[in-house]
Amino acid sequence: MTGPAPSVNPANPPAPTTLAALRGEGHRYKTVKHEIRDNLLAKLAAGEERFPGIVGFDETVLPDLERALLAGHDMVLLGERGQGKTRLIRSLVNLLDEWTPVVAGCELNDHPEAPVCVPCQHRLAALGEDLPVAWRHRSERYGEKLATPDTSVGDLIGDVDPIKVAEGRTLGDPETVHYGLVPRSNRGVFSVNELPDLAERIQVALLNVLEERDIQVRGYQLRLPLDLLLVASANPEDYTSRGRIITPLKDRFGAEIRTHYPQSLPDELALIRQEAEIAADGADPGAGLPAHLVEVIARFTRLVRASPAVDARSGVSARFAIAAAESAAASAVRRAALTGEAPPVARICDLPPVVTSLRGKVEFEVSEEGREEEVLGHLLRRATADTFRARLGSADLSGLLALFEGGGTVETGELVPAAGLLGRVGEVNGLAKIMQRLGMEGSESLGHAAAAVEFALEGLYLMRRLSKDEVDGGAVYRT
Repeated sequence: MTGPAPSVNPANPPAPTTLAALRGEGHRYKTVKHEIRDNLLAKLAAGEERFPGIVGFDETVLPDLERALLAGHDMVLLGERGQGKTRLIRSLVNLLDEWTPVVAGCELNDHPEAPVCVPCQHRLAALGEDLPVAWRHRSERYGEKLATPDTSVGDLIGDVDPIKVAEGRTLGDPETVHYGLVPRSNRGVFSVNELPDLAERIQVALLNVLEERDIQVRGYQLRLPLDLLLVASANPEDYTSRGRIITPLKDRFGAEIRTHYPQSLPDELALIRQEAEIAADGADPGAGLPAHLVEVIARFTRLVRASPAVDARSGVSARFAIAAAESAAASAVRRAALTGEAPPVARICDLPPVVTSLRGKVEFEVSEEGREEEVLGHLLRRATADTFRARLGSADLSGLLALFEGGGTVETGELVPAAGLLGRVGEVNGLAKIMQRLGMEGSESLGHAAAAVEFALEGLYLMRRLSKDEVDGGAVYRT
C-alpha cells in the first residue's frame, strides 16, 4: 500500500542562517545513513513507533529492515504487488532529523560544512564563515521514481543543459549539467520503484551511484560523493527469475528484504480498517460498513490469495480488500440515495455486485479463463459461511427460523431499504443478541438491524437450513 510522505511540520526551522552561526550552536555534520542510524537507535531505546502505518510486519519484515538500516546498507524490497513496499519506503523519512542545514540556493542540498558540487565549493572558499545556510524539513528529503522502460539516464542522473552551454560555458564544465532525480535527492532517501523495469543501460548508470558515488554524463565524469540512502522495490519473479536485473547491480545492494501479505486475519482486518476510506459501523452518516462485513471481505481476500485458480506469482494486492470495502459502502450510499434510507449501512447483499468490479484486480490461471466470476462468487460464499460460523455459529437463531414456519418467505435485495426488509420480517425474537454477537450492541439504527437480519438469513442458507431463490437484484429466502 502506498501513502504520501509526511507533510511539512508547521514549526519554524532552526535559527542559524550562516555557517558561523551553525557552528556556534554546536551542530555536528552527519551522513544520511548515520543520521538514520542514530534516530532509529533512539526510537528503539524509547519504544517509539518507527514505521507509522505499517501493519503486520512487526515480527517479520521490520527486524530485517532495521538491521539493514543500522548496518548502513542500500537495500531492495522484494514482494508481490500491494504488499506495502512503497508505503514502507516512504516511512523511512520519519527516521531523518526533522530539520537539516543546506547551503542556501544549492540544487544538490549540500551540507554547508561538506559541499560536493563545484559551485558550492567555490562559494565556501570565497565566503567562508559567512556562507548562507537554509533549512530543509525531512518531508522534503525524499525522492521517488517509478521505473518504466522509457526512463532515461537524464531522468535519474542528469544531462548537459544546452542553455548553459549557449551561455558560454565549456562542455566539460560541471556547471553545464542539469542534474537528475538522484543527485537532487542528495542528503536524503531515494526510491526506485519496480527496479526490473529499468532498461539495462539505465541500471548500469546506477552502479557508480551505489558504489563509487560518482556520476557520468555525456562522456565526462563528475566526482560527486552523493550522500543518500538508495532503496528499490521489485517483484521477486522479475528480480530473481527472469534475468531482468544485471548481476553487478544486485551485488551493490547490501540487503534484500522480502515483504508479504498479512499473515493473520486480525492483520488483514486492521489493514482494511486503516486504509479503506469509509466509516466503520455507521459512525459517520456518509457510509457504514459493519464489522462482520469487514471480516467477510478480509476472509474473502485471503481465500482468493490461496486459491489454486489464481496466479500466485502475481499476487492479490491489499488494494483488492480495500476496494471491496469501499465498493460495499458505496453500494449502501447508492441504496440510501434511491430509497431515502438514513444512515446508509452496508448489508451482505452489497457484496456480490463487488465481485464484478474486482475481477480486474486478480490474475487467474489460464485454465480458469471464462470462470473468473464463478470462482470469485464461490470464494465469497465460503468467506461468508466462515464468518457466520465464527460469529453466529452457536447463536440461538430459532426466532428467525420461526418466520418460515408454514411456508413464510423473506425477500431482500440491494435496493430494498432497511425499513422495508424489517417490515417484511416483523418482530424477531433474539435479534438483540444477534446484533450483540455482530458487534452492534447498543445500536438502534434500522440499517444495522437489517444488516444483522440479512447476514443471519444468508448464513442459514449457506448452512443449508434455508433455501434461497435468486431474483433480479435480490433474493427470496424460504424453507
